[in-house]
Amino acid sequence: MAESFLKKLWRIKYFKPTFFIVLGLILAFPLFSLTYYSMYRTSTPEFCASCHEIQGAYNDWRTSSHAVNRKGFVADCMDCHLPAPHDTFNFFYAKTAHGLKDVAVHFFGGKYDRAEQRRKAWGNIKNDQCLKCHRNLLYMPYKRGAMLAHRSVLYPRPGYEKRCLDCHRPLVHMPKPLYIYGS
Repeated sequence: MAESFLKKLWRIKYFKPTFFIVLGLILAFPLFSLTYYSMYRTSTPEFCASCHEIQGAYNDWRTSSHAVNRKGFVADCMDCHLPAPHDTFNFFYAKTAHGLKDVAVHFFGGKYDRAEQRRKAWGNIKNDQCLKCHRNLLYMPYKRGAMLAHRSVLYPRPGYEKRCLDCHRPLVHMPKPLYIYGS
């Protein structure tokens, strides 16, 4: 009798938690994998360019120094338009919000005003997004003027705050007739 009572107690006490943990693992792994796969597949410039509204911006980016440069480094759409991936919650939130907005505009929106969208995008890019890649701005031994200008952006006096795009706006999404290699 004591043995059956212990078996019953074990079943009641441990079966439900064990069952839910196993069920959670069985469901969580595919959901995590699907989410990761979706994020990975939708994080390329080519995916962004799959919408005809973004095709012009993609072509401009392909001819910019952010895609073609001497160092071979490529800064893609997410590097500039989304928070850093190590800020996981904000990254996923911003990526999802941008994606849903773009899909809604694509299927339900009216005319796509590229100049207006460019202005909004430039308004949302913060200096931190540029500084993810451009870290060593204060050591430019042969470009003293640029070094001093960057210092005034990184350490501004109150009331004199500037953004990287105040000077560097025409670098990426500006139409160019040719690819410029080796710049």
